[in-house]
Amino acid sequence: MGRVLSALQPSGFLHIGNYLGMIEPVLILQEQHENFIFIVDYHAITVPQDPKKLREQILFALAVYLASGIDPQKTTIFQQSAIPQHTELGWILNCVASMGELERMTQFKDKSRNKGEQVSVGLFDYPVLMAADILLYDTNIVPVGEDQKQHVELTRNIAQRFNQRFGTTFTLPKPEIRTHGARIMGLDHPEKKMSKSAENPKNYISLLDDESAIQQKIMSAVTDSGKEIIYDQNSPGLANLMTIYSLITQKTFEQIQEEFEGKGYGDFKKQLAQALIIFLHPLQEKIHLYLKNEDELKRILHEGSLRAQDIAEKKMKQIRKKIGVTL
Repeated sequence: MGRVLSALQPSGFLHIGNYLGMIEPVLILQEQHENFIFIVDYHAITVPQDPKKLREQILFALAVYLASGIDPQKTTIFQQSAIPQHTELGWILNCVASMGELERMTQFKDKSRNKGEQVSVGLFDYPVLMAADILLYDTNIVPVGEDQKQHVELTRNIAQRFNQRFGTTFTLPKPEIRTHGARIMGLDHPEKKMSKSAENPKNYISLLDDESAIQQKIMSAVTDSGKEIIYDQNSPGLANLMTIYSLITQKTFEQIQEEFEGKGYGDFKKQLAQALIIFLHPLQEKIHLYLKNEDELKRILHEGSLRAQDIAEKKMKQIRKKIGVTL
């Protein structure tokens, strides 16, 4: 049994891509491995945040985890900022990582484009904190989307360099990318990943969207000029919608093609919208129930943080001794 670590950044909402790409795989992994999942609130502040909203978003992220079926008895759920060892190790790894490595990070290039001096040092440096998040728990497996694979590779490079310099200390983690549905694309721009930061709300299906919003967004989703419901990567809009339909109904592409043989895009979109409504309704009810019990949410985070901190401190004692700061 290996150790698995996953993380989700708190935001005002989560979309179906977040659920299918990260949360759903964790439900399987928690039955197979020692599982850790945490809310990366320190990563969230790499861009400006309203403190009151951030607090609400931390609790919302936890409510989504629990409503989805992540079990605190099987998975250690905690808050990043509650474990000071994350930032302590982050600083130590800053002294091992190189500027060149961070400058090559694709996500930094994308997020900092055209922002000049407004870009925070945290946005540039957060991959090192992410490496600390992972290495602190001797993580074996990191479930990630394709866009985060580069960060796990950086983590491995930093760990190898540390091990060479100070002796074997860190486990080298491996990224685990979902083979089917690893990236859910934007409904308005199927060439780009569905994003919480998208300016157009028609880009995504929020986990809390009502029936009307889901229907409108799916019916207006970009497709090509074809007619048949056939999976083809050269038709990214339809391929993306078929992927979503496949994941939430557990049907293969072949079964979907048979289901809609002789029917058009309109029929398919109507059925997809209905399938999403049915899929999300019970999840939405559970999310709202959890959000009504703030004390219970805090208790779960507190207990998970105590377990995580015990593991983190044991690791930090080893690291401090390795680098020579323990007297």
